[in-house]
Amino acid sequence: MHGKIGSPAAVMAVASQANQPLCGEADVFFPLSTTVPGISALTDSARAATRAEQKMTFRRAFRLYPKAILWSILLSSTIIMDGYDMSLLTSFFTFPTFQKSYGELLPATMSQDTSNQQQLYQISPAWQAGLINGTQVGVILGLIGNGLVADHFGYRRTLIAALVALGAFVFLAVFARNITTLLVAQVLCGIPWGVFQTLSVSYAAEVMPVALRGHFLSYINLCWVLGQTLGVVVIRSLVDTESDWAYRLPFALQWVFIVIIIIGVSFSPESPWWLIRQNKLEEARKSLLRLTSRGAGALCVDETVAMMSLTNKVEQYLGYGNISYRNCFRGVDLRRTEITTMVWATQQLCGSTLTFYAAYFYEQAGFRVHGALDLALGMYGLSIGANVISWLLLPWVGRRRLYLVGASLSLTPAQSWVLGSLIVVLTFIYQMTLGPVCYMLVAEIPSTRLRVKTVVVGRVVYNITSIITNTIAPRMLNPTAWNWKGKSCFLFVVTTILCLVWCYFRLPEPFGLSFLEIDILFEKRASAAKFRVLQRNLERSGYNDISRSQRGNITWQRY
Repeated sequence: MHGKIGSPAAVMAVASQANQPLCGEADVFFPLSTTVPGISALTDSARAATRAEQKMTFRRAFRLYPKAILWSILLSSTIIMDGYDMSLLTSFFTFPTFQKSYGELLPATMSQDTSNQQQLYQISPAWQAGLINGTQVGVILGLIGNGLVADHFGYRRTLIAALVALGAFVFLAVFARNITTLLVAQVLCGIPWGVFQTLSVSYAAEVMPVALRGHFLSYINLCWVLGQTLGVVVIRSLVDTESDWAYRLPFALQWVFIVIIIIGVSFSPESPWWLIRQNKLEEARKSLLRLTSRGAGALCVDETVAMMSLTNKVEQYLGYGNISYRNCFRGVDLRRTEITTMVWATQQLCGSTLTFYAAYFYEQAGFRVHGALDLALGMYGLSIGANVISWLLLPWVGRRRLYLVGASLSLTPAQSWVLGSLIVVLTFIYQMTLGPVCYMLVAEIPSTRLRVKTVVVGRVVYNITSIITNTIAPRMLNPTAWNWKGKSCFLFVVTTILCLVWCYFRLPEPFGLSFLEIDILFEKRASAAKFRVLQRNLERSGYNDISRSQRGNITWQRY
């Protein structure tokens, strides 16, 4: 890599001719302080803040950031509503009252139980796909809009506006008289859900230190599972109700979530990283004070603000200055966007779509409605345990390896499902690996300035992939369509293998790295395997024990 002194390329080229080992934060701060204008005054404080964050244990981070944890949990709870509604729709496809109100009357010869007239109704595959995909279309619109609005108005105000809009749109779903009106309601509800899907990720990534970031980003995936579990519980409790409120009431319960979350978010602090990008340093300082505990051993807020400011200035200097969708596809950010989109698309391509149709699949396999819902509920309960297990595995396995293991193991239960309907095994593996790890990767890989928009692009690709799989899945399972049943998994075996190959060669390991270190590695075009090498060298370098003059002599090893 070449460039004139003072150019962005030169930042990465300082001392690259030497072959000394890569060694710690000096490689990040010393060359930057001599080439990037206006950051020399921030260097020492930023170095101290970065060193303190890297040395911070999980227990100390938990004590320093209790308020950040609570605020992150609150904002992430918006995802519970999203998972709840998704679970409602797919479970409603097995719901007798819903089928009778919105479905089509089938010939008696196609019924599994001709003595029960409710079983003669079926939501057609076209309408099943339409309802699910209508939601995804709304989500895509919300994602794109959020990428434009959140960077301008901030996370808190954008989230409050989305919650108010959702409250209005839910009214249409509750009182929908026909399936067309319900489809319109789902499209409109999808717009605020698109906002929730990205803001929850960005906020958690920006208020948490490195020691807590992975756990509370993966908690977002747990929120999906909690929402799906709650949806099945509500459906199960109303399955014998014969009035229209059997399916209207579950929609109406979302108003309870909305009111509680709006009240909480109204008092939440804004993301300090967003305030830094708006050059509101004093407000960022106040936000950090609201996110951390005080007293002996408290966080040095001024040093942390200096570290954030330095990272922001470096990213501006390296070419991330314009916060636009176009920049997501330029230079090194193109690679970061590729990783974000593929990590999210892998969730759909590994066959997880089939798990959303668990209750419907079990009914088509011959279970009565009560039994199908009970099995689905047990599956979601197992998913909660799998998410917790992933938290224990992360410090030992890391993001990249756990994602690879998840993609590999997804192949085995998929084939076994043909023989024994082991959809529960597939769900457990997914929720222990691909599900939670995805949220860590998509939040850590983008640059801080382009995080919201990069996450939006990745989630849009996820939802486009979801539209395709949601169109195919009901046709594969529905007896009035392709009726593939267990053979449906073979399609996803192929796509899972392709995703596994991509992950092996292209997915880096950001575990334990600060956002600035990740920026440097991407700018140097480090291979996927070298990300973990940097972290190991940081641990072995003894950088914290050497003098400042010695730091200046440490050089980058060519990657």
